[in-house]
Amino acid sequence: MGGNAMVKPTALVVDDNKLNRMIHGKLLDVLGIKNRAVENGEEAIEVHLSGEKFDLILMDRDMPVMNGIEATKKLRAMGIKCMIAGISSHSIGPEKEEFMEAGLDDYHEKPLTVAKLLSLVSKIKN
Repeated sequence: MGGNAMVKPTALVVDDNKLNRMIHGKLLDVLGIKNRAVENGEEAIEVHLSGEKFDLILMDRDMPVMNGIEATKKLRAMGIKCMIAGISSHSIGPEKEEFMEAGLDDYHEKPLTVAKLLSLVSKIKN
């Protein structure tokens, strides 16, 4: 049993856009990161309530049912400590600030690229 083998990180993709979920999932697959996707913030909360844990959450900002800001606040209130990265088409100004203040660790503009994802992943691998 060879000591501290690298445990592959896991990720949750939260986005109401099917194409974005697919693209982000594929990028994560390419990097060897086990992932699953949900369509809104409420589903992200439910997944965590069911006991699943992730190292990284890619959180869209604008979604129906529960948006990324509300979901991020709720996850943090539940004691979820993993990295939450906001992924949004809003790049500047109050939209970004409001999202960051909800409890994000990082923020990237859509579309996500392998380079952006690698920079996120490099921060979770301790």
